[in-house]
Amino acid sequence: MTHSSTPALLSVYAAMPLQVVSGTGSWLVDQHGARWLDAYGGHAVVSTGHCHPHVVRAIRDQAKELIFYSTAIPHHGRETVAAMLAERCPGDLSRVFFCNSGAEANENALGLARRCTGRQQIVTLRGGWHGRTLAAVTCTDGESYEATAARAGAPVSRKVAFNDIAALEDAVDGSVAAVLIEPVQGLAGARACHPGFLQAARAACDRHGALLIFDEIQCGAGRCEGFTAAEAYAVTPDILTLAKGLASGIPIGAMVATHTIADVLKLGDLGSTFGGGPVAMAAAQATLEVIEDEQLVANATTIGRYLREGALALGVEGVDGKGLLVGIRLGRPAREIQHALFVHKVLTGTSADPTVLRMMPPLTFSQDDADQVLTALQKVLT
Repeated sequence: MTHSSTPALLSVYAAMPLQVVSGTGSWLVDQHGARWLDAYGGHAVVSTGHCHPHVVRAIRDQAKELIFYSTAIPHHGRETVAAMLAERCPGDLSRVFFCNSGAEANENALGLARRCTGRQQIVTLRGGWHGRTLAAVTCTDGESYEATAARAGAPVSRKVAFNDIAALEDAVDGSVAAVLIEPVQGLAGARACHPGFLQAARAACDRHGALLIFDEIQCGAGRCEGFTAAEAYAVTPDILTLAKGLASGIPIGAMVATHTIADVLKLGDLGSTFGGGPVAMAAAQATLEVIEDEQLVANATTIGRYLREGALALGVEGVDGKGLLVGIRLGRPAREIQHALFVHKVLTGTSADPTVLRMMPPLTFSQDDADQVLTALQKVLT
């Protein structure tokens, strides 16, 4: 990994060892013309593959007509994508607010839960990662994030152990506004919640009048065996947040709430200058169309299982995750394996668990792509 060599940029990212100049499908091309297989997906963002023709065409066509106007004026693209999301989300998750990132979506979800219940306390899970903005960082697990919240004078969430039903039921009481959960934790190492745990969370919220929020910033938009992980688990939250893969790389965030929850809002209660802008909506509409037309949810499910089975056949300690959010438990430092894979021109990710190698490739990832990743992984493991 390298840091930026440009003094004007803050050196805050550990950058992968290439300069990307173009990309197509699952492949990137660097400044030297070498091709790299992308099993990282721009951090689960490049859902339809790099530069999918339908998405590129939609962005180009919209940019020629109107690049931007704020939410002060209605726009048909915003209305169209909201309706498409309402159709794809389970239950009565039918009211949509657009913003620009996952953190913003979670901020608005937490604010809506507090407004709706009149309570302040939030319950979250160990290993959860929900963003760096103020309300979101109070819910993100980790000493550095809790320290950031403390410096701002913001109380941190009540955190419970992953998949621990008894601890969750003890934590949820009449003071709790919401339980915020990633159904498949991303940064923690692609850890999938047990179905019974999510069912228990739903029941605990119902008993105590709290709201259930699913953070599907990374695991949603077709990645984890359903358009939403909520659908895959057959557990419907009161609020669901989406972002990363929703517009194939154009910045976007969305909070989707039930009709009953959303009805507490009045004009001016939420706002976003750039949220739901014309180009972002064109990209999102095209992305949703590609996910449906090319049956990418089914592909993510099939290829995800193929990757997991292939990795297990190589003798790794275990494989976590769901769909194309895959965490390979190596029993050794994952960063060493990630760096060794760079030699084979394969991009993967690591996680908060230093022994887990994380893969979140485009939903278009093919069996041939998966075979090439597994072949490279076999070489570096042996």
